[in-house]
Amino acid sequence: MKNVLQSVGYLPDERPSFFKLFLYALQQVIVMFPATVTVALITGFQVSTTIFASGLATICFILVTGQKIPLYYGSSFAYLTAIASLVTSDAIMAKLSPEAMAQVQAWQQGASATLPAEAIQYAQFGIVMSGFVSIAAGLLIKFSGAKAVEKILPPSITGPIAMVIGLTLAGNALGDAYTPSATFTGDMGLVWVVSLATLLSTILFSRYLKGVLGQLPLLLGAAVGCLTAGLVYWIGGSTPDFNLFDSMTIETIVSASAWKLGDGGIFALPAFTLPKVSIEALIAIMPVAIATIPESTAHMYQLDIYVNNVAKEKGKGKYDLVSKLDKNLIGDGIGDMITGLIGGPAGTNYGENISTMAITKVFSVPVLVVAAVIAMVVSCFTPLIQCIYAIPTAVIGGLEIYLFGAIAAQGIAIMIDKNVDMFSAKNIAVIATVMVLGIGGNYKFGGNIPFFGIEVPCIAGAAIFGIILNLILSIGEKKKSAE
Repeated sequence: MKNVLQSVGYLPDERPSFFKLFLYALQQVIVMFPATVTVALITGFQVSTTIFASGLATICFILVTGQKIPLYYGSSFAYLTAIASLVTSDAIMAKLSPEAMAQVQAWQQGASATLPAEAIQYAQFGIVMSGFVSIAAGLLIKFSGAKAVEKILPPSITGPIAMVIGLTLAGNALGDAYTPSATFTGDMGLVWVVSLATLLSTILFSRYLKGVLGQLPLLLGAAVGCLTAGLVYWIGGSTPDFNLFDSMTIETIVSASAWKLGDGGIFALPAFTLPKVSIEALIAIMPVAIATIPESTAHMYQLDIYVNNVAKEKGKGKYDLVSKLDKNLIGDGIGDMITGLIGGPAGTNYGENISTMAITKVFSVPVLVVAAVIAMVVSCFTPLIQCIYAIPTAVIGGLEIYLFGAIAAQGIAIMIDKNVDMFSAKNIAVIATVMVLGIGGNYKFGGNIPFFGIEVPCIAGAAIFGIILNLILSIGEKKKSAE
């Protein structure tokens, strides 16, 4: 009977055996890696520093939340435009040395993969300060109670926000699924072969495998994708026309390392930098943290549903994770401060990792702790960074199609679980506007909606509009209920 119950999954306070623990953790690292590294590459932050920061922030988050909330902290796409606009602004450029200014200009033109440390340091200040926004929101919830959260962020908002998060990433998923390596010169149809092999194998593994293997569909799917890419390369005679594997030079990885062993070919510490005070960074980056609050709240609702479903299957009591929303937001804020202090991009807890847990039913907090440690170790060993970076983008895209779709599906699950009345004019209005503003803002304006001279992130704008509209349409409801 024990084995049957254990096969159902693992709850937050349960610890798998060592071998399973390592495999589950490795799966979580592979899932978080694409988005975390992509944010680093787009913003010009150091890849190794970004990976290390995600692991360190995750461990701090888990400690702050009392080891009760199974979430992984990673870099957020919400800050991309704010950071890019800041570091290239006249105000920041005027503060840089001529060498740093030249590197920023080279980064703008695509001639350099990373920003100079001077520019990153100014952005770090804004990232650290953005942590106070999440902390303040957490403290407000702590002293106002859960009912205040349900009034401001009911399921009719958190559900659509979760759907928006998943659906706005749909373009990224398909784009990655059809992206070859930088050196690939062959038939693009081979890219689809690899991405579809990854997607279909992952789906089949999650549907038909049982036991331990049934809890590793994403890891096994990635392995099938890499094997397929390897076969394509081998059958094609090992030429660039058939090489879908990416590569990152040692020089790129260790270019700004804090310390390296020899030439850094084996071991190199990430490039750690301290923030520099900047009012411009405060204004540009701090407000973006508002976008991560409804996103993080939606993640907690998702977790609460899926964890309690596993608890029910295992005959255990209810895990009231939603009541810990205040700790979650405070942990998010501290995560921003930690990553900002050492030179990583701002972030939030990851929907990709939640989807992985929902699919595999492994919600063990120790698994995420080990995943964080693995990420920190990987960031220091150059060959490991190269191996993970070598994973074909098409493989990542195949996984993302499943993961991002699962995030959107979890938004539907939130509304079903909370019995949202889909025939209510108020709920329909809120859901409709949140969905269109969030998704439309992404596809029409590239993620930021122009609004009276301000660039509003589509997720933040949709959430804020939904909150205000819901509060307005709720006026008079209590009176009607009393009557």
